[in-house]
Amino acid sequence: MKENYRINLAFTLLLITTLSLFVSLLSCSENKGISKNNKSQTNQKLIVIGFDGMDYKLLKNLMSEGKLPTFKKLSEEGDFKPLGTSIPPQSPVAWSNFITGMNPGGHGIFDFIHRDPETMFPYLSTSKIEQAQKTVTIGKWVIPLSSGEVKLLRQGKAFWEYLTDDGIQTTIFRVPANFPTTTNTEANQISGMGTPDIQGTYGTFSYFTDKPPEEYSDISGGEIFPVRARNNVVTAKLPGPLNTFKKNAPESKVKFKVFIDPDNPVAKIVVQDNEIILQEGEWSDWVKIKYSLVPLLQSTTGIVRFYIKELHPDFKMYVSPVNIDPSAPALPISTPDEYAEELANEIGLFYTQGIPEDTKALSEEVLTDNEFLEQTNLVMDEEMKMLEYELERFQSGMLFFYIGRVDQLSHMFWRTMDPKHPAYDSATELRQVIENAYIEMDGILAQVLEKVDDNTTIIVLSDHGFAPFYRAFNLNTWLSKEGYITLTNDEEGEFFQNVDWSSTQAYGVGFNGLYINLKYREREGIIDSSNREELLDEISEKLLKIRDPKNGEQVISRVYRADEVYSGPNLKDAPDLIVGYNAGYRASWETVLGSFPKEVLRDNTEKWSGDHLMEAQLVPGIVLSNKKIPSESPALYDIAPTILSEFGIPRQEGMIGNSIFNSDKLEN
Repeated sequence: MKENYRINLAFTLLLITTLSLFVSLLSCSENKGISKNNKSQTNQKLIVIGFDGMDYKLLKNLMSEGKLPTFKKLSEEGDFKPLGTSIPPQSPVAWSNFITGMNPGGHGIFDFIHRDPETMFPYLSTSKIEQAQKTVTIGKWVIPLSSGEVKLLRQGKAFWEYLTDDGIQTTIFRVPANFPTTTNTEANQISGMGTPDIQGTYGTFSYFTDKPPEEYSDISGGEIFPVRARNNVVTAKLPGPLNTFKKNAPESKVKFKVFIDPDNPVAKIVVQDNEIILQEGEWSDWVKIKYSLVPLLQSTTGIVRFYIKELHPDFKMYVSPVNIDPSAPALPISTPDEYAEELANEIGLFYTQGIPEDTKALSEEVLTDNEFLEQTNLVMDEEMKMLEYELERFQSGMLFFYIGRVDQLSHMFWRTMDPKHPAYDSATELRQVIENAYIEMDGILAQVLEKVDDNTTIIVLSDHGFAPFYRAFNLNTWLSKEGYITLTNDEEGEFFQNVDWSSTQAYGVGFNGLYINLKYREREGIIDSSNREELLDEISEKLLKIRDPKNGEQVISRVYRADEVYSGPNLKDAPDLIVGYNAGYRASWETVLGSFPKEVLRDNTEKWSGDHLMEAQLVPGIVLSNKKIPSESPALYDIAPTILSEFGIPRQEGMIGNSIFNSDKLEN
């Protein structure tokens, strides 16, 4: 019996080794790094800085108050205008407009969340990870016979592909909606918003404590682990990726211990070969964590930061989401493959998660306001090292650099500067957080302008502006109360699980999308195409008439028809209506994924207090340049043809914009 076991085990390990090697070779053949050799040199240089979420009105006011001298100088020497955002003004939609020179009908990104009309299940719009389609099961092991795949769902050719086709040296740093990075180009790229953590989520933190809240299992964006110190030692496990080499893909975990000094606020964390000494209120450097998937054969590494909130009398420790290790990426976060490793070697390990600022930990009160600001400062320090590195070696071609700090701080700290906000606290000492972020960006701009010579064009832009988020609107609840959705019960539900599709006419998915339950498109569609137009008109008219019973304000200021504002081959996948909320209002979090809270409107008392998912004309972005901008109404989709034009490349097929450096009258 033992001999048979040994033979079977040896055979299994041999088969695993052989198949793993096969899959590894297959993966390598499909994801080759691209050398940057044979690049042509050009005297023309272009630097584009993307400040996500920078608001036109706020920027203009701070400039007039003398608080942003660099922005003011650039606007006076060149130009400064509002920049038309996308419809809807969501970051993945807006940056896809920027990347392709198209609107959503061309690039196919309509919202953070799309839905599959065959399953009626929501999914993330920009990318998806597919496991191996062919596998063989041996005992408890699942062996892949083909490689998995990470797909970028954004369509249309990126402007940097045209640049590198023409031999232009190009670096694209953390632009959103670019995970995985495009591979058919010689541009250096690091992926941005949309890049998951090692667990495949947009960021899942871990919180270890002996004082968990009562409802600790029902939190968003993280997991709380109750622990207990025994003889001043806490033993726990750090969650990692799903182990798809095992049946049912269990979560992999790594054991660690925290040795607490009984008299002093200091502890030693021991995890694998790492020993980290931290005091209360101190953040660790990045720590590499190795997750074994197949013993001796297959493993993956991630990186985490530990933060000890409290050691006495209670134990409270935050651990960041397990980020993809840039020195050995488990997923394609850069092009060429070795670019991420190069950056890690030059500046050290860094956040690779698409949105590194942990807003969920703040919203769930795992991190305080000040602790969250400390965490965002860690992100900012890393980004500045990368910017300095890229600026230092920038000699030719184009450099794009993205910074999301203004956006994330505006989301979380609008409540501190707006007395009208339901979450406003008059005793706060953080009223200046957003203003200070703008001042920080002024300093960064000054650093960039030091690299500008007579052959350099500088463009500074944001994808959208900002507005307060006072009240949340439950679109699906409203549709239900108006008779457009029929529910099977009175529970709030989730993912439309309590919807009777056989008598439902319309539904909302994502932050701004509304769909008709159309025959031959939706799985259980009931609306004939001949009745679609009449129903769209009826719903649009009713939406525009909604008034907030609390103050009489109009809740929805504009409703867009997709076929009137979009063009291109992906129009068929668009929501039928795009809901443009008035300033102060936004779709509720429950609306996004198909839930049905009891009330149609509620106060937003959460820390996520500012937003931009509203009517596009209410939240324009900004554009500045050291050149004059004759275009009277520049928009995001104009930037791609503008960039190409700077290098003598004509506007490409499918692009709907024009160079902002041309007069509107001359563009067509």
